[in-house]
Amino acid sequence: TEIYTLSLHDALPISHEWSPASDSPLIHLKDMANELAVSVLDLVGMKPGEDAGPAIARSVDLARHVEQWGYKRFWLAEHHAISGLACSATSVLIGHVAGATQTIRVGSGGIMLPNHAPLVVAEQFGTLEALYPGRIDLGLGRAPGGDYATMRALRRDSRQTGEEFPELLEELRTYLGPVRPGQVVKAFPGQGSNVPITLLGSSGFSAQLAAMLGLPFAFAAHFAPEYLLAAADLYHSNFRPSSVLAKPYMMVGVQIIAAESDAQARRLFTTPQQRFLRLIRNQPVELLPPVETMEPLWNEWERAAVESKLGAAIVGSEATVEAGLSKLVQNTGASEVIVVTDTYTHEDRLNSYQRVAGIANRVEAAAVA
Repeated sequence: TEIYTLSLHDALPISHEWSPASDSPLIHLKDMANELAVSVLDLVGMKPGEDAGPAIARSVDLARHVEQWGYKRFWLAEHHAISGLACSATSVLIGHVAGATQTIRVGSGGIMLPNHAPLVVAEQFGTLEALYPGRIDLGLGRAPGGDYATMRALRRDSRQTGEEFPELLEELRTYLGPVRPGQVVKAFPGQGSNVPITLLGSSGFSAQLAAMLGLPFAFAAHFAPEYLLAAADLYHSNFRPSSVLAKPYMMVGVQIIAAESDAQARRLFTTPQQRFLRLIRNQPVELLPPVETMEPLWNEWERAAVESKLGAAIVGSEATVEAGLSKLVQNTGASEVIVVTDTYTHEDRLNSYQRVAGIANRVEAAAVA
């Protein structure tokens, strides 16, 4: 069966000295308005028995490479109490990656706003913006990024449902924007920094809110593809121009693995398949070596659950990935794709991201009126 596809109505089918092969020239994305922008979302995946340090070092090395290849952003996720992921202290990692790079935008994909006091988020990102002017992004989500017990440990009220997100967002924007008349509490640093905000979501809630406020919107199709098309339609249909955006700017996060052949890519894809299998089993989600087949590892229910989570994945040769990316843009109106690539070896990950950089040169972004 095919692994890639993008319409939900269709069948879906370290070495830190790594360098491209001599027959693979360094690729730079052209700065063209109609060219598809590509970015990175990193969960800072760990291997079994590994400390966080090597995983973070791989993330820094990846950021340095994708910066050379013309990627627009390098975003880090917020997850808590998940064994195998080292991305819980998101703002700390953003500063570390930004300090190790020169030009690429670095940000959160995203900060789960209900976990934090908006004032603290404004102070953290205002500080990051002061350190790295014009390079910091603040992607915001409303999920807890962990289970119920983790929510309690984060001091989240069990009665929080996410419905309070618009109010928290408005408070945060107050701290990042110019001082308002009568404003008593101010964020220093933060006030007047105008750190760019993008709303993230896996349903229609944030799509509608981003449209209403005239903000960029990023959909998490890398783990929740079933509502992608509906959310994209909600965002585009309800968008209101603002001082931030004159027209919609849709981003789509999607799992992508590009390799020499479809067969090679499908084998590498068994690493993220194993991660999601272990996630639904409530087991650690470290990066595991690829396997020839997943069949001995899951039952029918587990297979269906994993394939549902990874239903938008684009996996294959460069031709296969180019077809998948083109279809994604056509079906969603995406201006930017946030690429999630988790392979067991760092070399395979770099190879995939470099291939996707070249592919993006050949794929046009959606033209939004």
